[in-house]
Amino acid sequence: MCGICGKLEFSQGAKVSPSLIKSMADTIAHRGPDDEGFYVSGQIGLGFRRLSIIDLGGGHQPLSNEDGSVWVIFNGEIYNYKELREGLLEKGHIFKTNTDTEVLVHLYEEFGEHLVQQLRGMFAFALWDEKNKSLMLARDRVGIKPLYYQLSLESLVFASEIKAILADPAVQPEIDTAVIDRFFSFYYVPGEETLLKGIRKLAPGHYMVVKQGQAQIRQYWDLHFPDQTGDRNLKTAEEELLNLLDETVRLHMISDVPVGFLLSGGVDST
Repeated sequence: MCGICGKLEFSQGAKVSPSLIKSMADTIAHRGPDDEGFYVSGQIGLGFRRLSIIDLGGGHQPLSNEDGSVWVIFNGEIYNYKELREGLLEKGHIFKTNTDTEVLVHLYEEFGEHLVQQLRGMFAFALWDEKNKSLMLARDRVGIKPLYYQLSLESLVFASEIKAILADPAVQPEIDTAVIDRFFSFYYVPGEETLLKGIRKLAPGHYMVVKQGQAQIRQYWDLHFPDQTGDRNLKTAEEELLNLLDETVRLHMISDVPVGFLLSGGVDST
């Protein structure tokens, strides 16, 4: 678990305060006790708190591409990053770390916002394109990693937890009483809303691109069940399921620190 946060001022003459980004990151220090990092340049500020999992010595964030024109902060794991890295190396990209994070900036150079289609993992990330002055926020397919944001006419503020957004004095929290009713009905807040007006969740399987003060949210994935079984019978379906489980557990074992397993007593786990 790591933590990301940041702010984009829409006026190109505006400057994000480094102390603000530091204050935002401090509120989520519990998510990343191993390291902190910041990138603040004019209208953009990115903050990061790290829990070291892969490339313990070389995974400092924010992290950029070769010429410093693309910057990223990332929470999560990309399970197929080694295969992606090999493909990018063959295309001539130069890597300075062994992290899964670094594949993001190089994938962006190759695929732009469609890089999310290449990723297999759990993630929330923010990627700043300095040349195009655009910010991209993205969340994994089923929303394992959280990402909240507050969009106004003047700026976009985002973070892994709402408390980091509230560290910005420009954000004035106001309880949404209609959502309280939903919380007590469902015991969670469904959809993209939160208990605070104006602060929303980026939906699972979606990404946001912000440029020139305009924000566009696009869905890149949904769950589909094709109405066909082909030549499958019960035996082949069983073998396919076991192979998939074996593969996904193997990919989840990629780590430079000890890996732990937690098995609950629920029917789904057992």
